[in-house]
Amino acid sequence: MENKVALITGSSRGIGRATALRLAKEGYDIVVNYARSKSAALELAAEIESIGQRALVVKANVGKVEKIKEMFAEIDHTFGRLDVFVSNAASGVLRPIMEVEETHWNWTMDINSKGYLFCAQEAAKRMEKTGGGKIVTISSLGSMRYLENYTTVGVSKAAVEALTRYLAVELAPKNIQVNTVSGGAVDTEALKHFPNREELLNDARENTPAGRMVEMDDIVNTVMFLLSEGASMICGQTIIVDGGRSLLV
Repeated sequence: MENKVALITGSSRGIGRATALRLAKEGYDIVVNYARSKSAALELAAEIESIGQRALVVKANVGKVEKIKEMFAEIDHTFGRLDVFVSNAASGVLRPIMEVEETHWNWTMDINSKGYLFCAQEAAKRMEKTGGGKIVTISSLGSMRYLENYTTVGVSKAAVEALTRYLAVELAPKNIQVNTVSGGAVDTEALKHFPNREELLNDARENTPAGRMVEMDDIVNTVMFLLSEGASMICGQTIIVDGGRSLLV
């Protein structure tokens, strides 16, 4: 039997990397996508291959539709199928709303929401040929509540969650389930770019009802559940993984 294939965008580090490794351990061949971190992507590919799975490394800025199409052409050439798509790639300009410029807005929306839509379209075309598949995207609490300096990212993540609902309805008849995982503050490399990083981490440590802040494995565990057969009737949902933090003022 052919191995199933999973694409994880932005998988050279952080949650994407951890998800790629978990899927490789579950027997998936992996498409490692990156935009800048080539050495990290190659290191991940080597680790995947040491597990016994195949890895395809593809450089592609998912904010550009032509790069998305080129990436999927490489997937077709190497694997000839796609069963799982995890939309993890994200970027954004962190500024107060009155300092947001058009270039900041376009950059963030292109990578976070436009990239998700057009990758999902291409993924669904491949999944339909093999009888179905799973799509999961990563969001954050800034999609539904105010976070300082988070305007462009928060709005783009709100768009991601709305796209999930629309994709889920139209792809469910093709046996493709689409869902979102929205996480609380996780101490990843991405969080280092936040000017108020320490404030966010302290808030998560002190005000999470579950008694600890969210860890990377908490997010990955939820992604893996949504990719499992046990979640086949969960469609178009945003699953919040924050230890209850968003339930408080």
